[in-house]
Amino acid sequence: MEINGIEVSPALSYRGMNLSPGILQALEKKGFLEATPVQAGAIPYFMDWQDVIAKAPTGTGKTYSFGIPMVSHIDPENPEIQALILAPTRELALQIQQEIRDLCFFLPGIRSICLYGGQPIQRQINQLKKRPQIIVATPGRLMDHMKRKTVRLQSVLTVVLDEADRMLDMGFVRDVRKILDSIPNRKNLGMFSATISREVMDISWVYQRDPVEIVVRPLEENKPDIQQYRMKVDQSGKVDAMLQILNQDQTQRVIVFCNTKNTTDRLCGLLQQKNVMAEVIHGDLGQKQREAVLISFREGKLRVLVATDVAARGLDIDDVDTVVNYDIPEETEYYIHRIGRTGRARRQGVAYSLVSSVTDEIRLDEIVKVTATPIVAAPWK
Repeated sequence: MEINGIEVSPALSYRGMNLSPGILQALEKKGFLEATPVQAGAIPYFMDWQDVIAKAPTGTGKTYSFGIPMVSHIDPENPEIQALILAPTRELALQIQQEIRDLCFFLPGIRSICLYGGQPIQRQINQLKKRPQIIVATPGRLMDHMKRKTVRLQSVLTVVLDEADRMLDMGFVRDVRKILDSIPNRKNLGMFSATISREVMDISWVYQRDPVEIVVRPLEENKPDIQQYRMKVDQSGKVDAMLQILNQDQTQRVIVFCNTKNTTDRLCGLLQQKNVMAEVIHGDLGQKQREAVLISFREGKLRVLVATDVAARGLDIDDVDTVVNYDIPEETEYYIHRIGRTGRARRQGVAYSLVSSVTDEIRLDEIVKVTATPIVAAPWK
């Protein structure tokens, strides 16, 4: 890991970070004792109210890198909004809020709310009357509340942009700037992401003051432990290949990625015909449907989640053992985020990519070249 360009090797237990007993209890309840590299790098600076810009691979614990110091800074006696986290998608926003709630399990008096599109705004207005100190929000829905004057940010002290590159790439630059300009008393700003784009650096240059730059490279000790395989199949043989993967003993909780909504629907229907417990998640589903599917998947009621790339980020589900690229993604970054859904929490994961054309073969070879990670033939036929 690098901090401001200098290679360091931090190894910290949470008990060595001067955290409150309530937060330590919450971490122990989740089984976490040792900080990940990005947490060991970011938490001390964020606790000291410094601006931070952190780049770390998917699945390395970025949420707690800002969540722990943010919760530590909250005054439970103060009912004003003290902290804001912006996320690009409602799925990620909901995941972050759950992590914040987990951190606050032994800290009564700290309240949080998640504001996102797709949920009735009046319901959120009613929840805001309970005076949460932490807001997790997507930029568009937060702007709606600001225009209605149902959210005022004058008391916010700390702000985080999570998956900052994705958020800015999705066209939220103007909203993010307006939101940051509406926070007069901000003491620090954290920007956390798997990649640092030019847009991220532009926001950093304008809104951060001498930020501490933390880079966790995908070295062996930090990189998720994911065995990556390719399977050459005919287009007509993809479903059979899926069933072959599902027949492996270690394949119990699976996310399958397709490039289009139509393909997810078709594949899910075919798997259900084969008595596989599968459901889809994509952008055309209503928010209640998406939440219900994700809850079922997390609780183990579903074995297979068939998804478009809307689910590639923000699904913080630690025990996904297998990811399948039913379609080879068009961008290398999508591949990285797809397979990053497995191999989390220091568990081993497996990723399969189904190759059914020369174009698929070329794209997968490009991914191997860019990621410098071998994708070998599946060890069985």
